[in-house]
Formats: sequence, structure tokens, C-alpha cells
Amino acid sequence: MSLRLGTGKRGRQAAVRQRRGSLKRRDRRGEKALKEERALERRTIVLPGTPMSVGSLAETMGETPVSVIKYLMTGLGVMAAVSQTLDVPTCEAVCEGFGRVVAGEDDDDYDDEDDEDMDDTAMEMGVALDMYEDPDDLLPRPPVVTIMGHVDHGKTSLLDAVRNTRITAGEAGGITQHIAAYQAEHAGQTITFIDTPGHEAFADMRERGAGTADVVILVVAADDGVKKQTADSIACARQAGVPLVVAVNKMDLTTADPDRVLADLAGYEVLAEDLGGEVLCSKISAKEGTGLDDLLDKVMLQAELLNLRANPDRDALGTVIEARVEKGLGTVATTLVTRGTLRVGDYFVAGEASGKVRALIGFDGKTRIKEAGPSTPVGVVGISGVPEAGDVFVVAEDEQTARELADSRTR
Repeated sequence: MSLRLGTGKRGRQAAVRQRRGSLKRRDRRGEKALKEERALERRTIVLPGTPMSVGSLAETMGETPVSVIKYLMTGLGVMAAVSQTLDVPTCEAVCEGFGRVVAGEDDDDYDDEDDEDMDDTAMEMGVALDMYEDPDDLLPRPPVVTIMGHVDHGKTSLLDAVRNTRITAGEAGGITQHIAAYQAEHAGQTITFIDTPGHEAFADMRERGAGTADVVILVVAADDGVKKQTADSIACARQAGVPLVVAVNKMDLTTADPDRVLADLAGYEVLAEDLGGEVLCSKISAKEGTGLDDLLDKVMLQAELLNLRANPDRDALGTVIEARVEKGLGTVATTLVTRGTLRVGDYFVAGEASGKVRALIGFDGKTRIKEAGPSTPVGVVGISGVPEAGDVFVVAEDEQTARELADSRTR
């Protein structure tokens, strides 16, 4: 039957129709591939490979800035304004979220080593930082000083002597097991201190302490020299890019040998000024209270060289130092305000938590204050949830924005 159908008139017509249909199908496949290629070209955008503002990114994609801001908040958990700058990974994530294909101008210039050295992206911090500030709006701010060093070398005793309090009495075995922030006055100027643990079990907390400081006071016992946690503290300070001021403590002991300490530090490329280096060094005794003025003078000198300034007339931005739950208050987050002014009644986001500032507690744990400016440690009451140490604390426009951003981060 196949032979008869193929040789007959109807069979030949059917074969012709089949060949014509296959040709048409091949033509349609070619047209479809061409359409897909053209659609891919339309969706492909070229990014400069450098940070872009939200407005510039929206213009490049052909979208409205409002839609980009909405996707940043709901899709990536990032709070940003039109004028704020987004880093390259965040720009690429936004483009992919809008169905775009990213093609950089200099794709070959990136390698894995460069990616490892990049700063935290806006997606990791949950906020796009607007680093530009009008120089006319910047005012001097107190330096933030972190006290670091080996366990039992006198870090908390030094802070105790500066504040004339008895902090070590309330600590387990006299060893600091948390990060705490305080302020002290010296020569009419304010200095913010952050006390970090010295024991190796709290290495992560020590790193967070270095990341929030302007100056690191490295405490080394004159009778003990450089130890493991001392070397770790030096590495943390270098990683954070923070200058060191060395405090050789326990000079009241008969076994004190400061020359040995300075020689040991030189082995870690910390060359004190007494040996011809640039690192400021003071010989102190926290127990006797000697040499403290010289140490604080050198801290202020280092702060003057850094020219520390901040804009107090803007929404507050800060870092959560530690968070704890207290009876009658709920979650209290010790927060260091880095820029702007934090006020009672502000809505905020801190990590995956959000809330409204119901009260601000001073560093003494008792005083209630109405606002806190740059470089001021303050306890924030009114958080729904417990943020993690190191989370970025940022003031939101309203309660709905804060909740949506926190929920997005949780997802």
C-alpha cells in the first residue's frame, strides 16, 4: 500500500505538501531563533563595572527609580534613596531581578583575588551607604577607641582607671566576656571607649570591636610580653585599617621589662617611636594610675591626625555593639552611632529586627537621654527581636518601611 500511495497522483501531492510543510517549519524555527537573539540583545545591558547611583541604574535599565527602590527593599532587603550609590554586585543583582542580562565593559579585569578583597556589599549590610557628605555639614566628633590585648594584661583595669569605676569586680573571674562601650572626658574632650574580650574564645567579638574603632589601644603587660591574643589583636587592627597606640602596662611591677615588649612588637612590624618607628607608645600602670594622661594625650594626637568628622544633621546610622534582653525593658541593643543623630521616636532597622526607639539609655545604664549624636554609645529600647553584634543600625522613614525591610532580610 505504501508503494501504491507513493506512485499515485494523491501520493505525489501528499509528498509535496509534506516537503513544503517541513520547509515552512524550518523557516519558522529560524525566525524564532532570530527573535530570541534580538530579545536577548534588547535585555542585555552594559554596566560600567563601577558603583552606580540608584537613579543612574534605573536610567540604564529603562525603569523608573521608584520601581528600582521598591525591588531593592522587597527583593534584596536593601534600603536606598535615589541619590545613593550601589556597589557592583548589588547593581548586577538588581539587573537580574528585572530580567536583564549583564555585560560589563571590562569583564576580564576581575579575578577571584579582587573579589575576596572587596568590602561588604549593600546586600550583606542591608543598606546602601551614601558616603558623600557636604564638607560644610561636617563637624568634629569624638574618637572611638578600642582597647585590645591578651587576657589579664590589664585592659579592663585601664578602662577602670580612666573612668574611676570598678568594672572588673562584676566580671566572671575578672575577665571581660562581652563588648561594652563607655565615654570619658580628657582635657575637655570626649573619648568613646569600647572594651573587647581578650580570651581566644571571644576572637569574633574582638574582630567586631576593631571594626568599629578609629584608634586601637594595644595593651601589653610589661612582665609578660607579646602573647597569642596580642598578635591576634594586631592582625585585627591591621585588617580594619585602624592605627595602633601601644600601652605598656604593669610598669609598677619589679619584673617589668618594657624594652623586651617593644622588641617583641618590632617582630610583628609594630615599631614604636622609641625605636625610631611611627607607633605611639606610653608606659603606664593601670593599678597605680600613672601614665594615663600621657596615653590619652597620644590618643587625642592620633585622632587629630585622622581629622574625625561627621554630619549630625541627618538620619542616624550606627553599629550594634551587643544586644541583650533585660527584665522590664525587653531587648536593649548597645549601639554606637557613627553618623547623624538618633532620637526617641525614630523608626529603625537593625539586621533582621526593626522597631521604634522607645527610650535611649546612656552608657552608665541608668540615665535616660532624648538623642545621641555621632560617636555616642547608647542603649536602644524598642526592638522587636534580638539583632546580632555588628549589624548595621539605620533609621527608616516610617514603621511600614522598617517592617518590610526587616521581613525581606529575614526571607
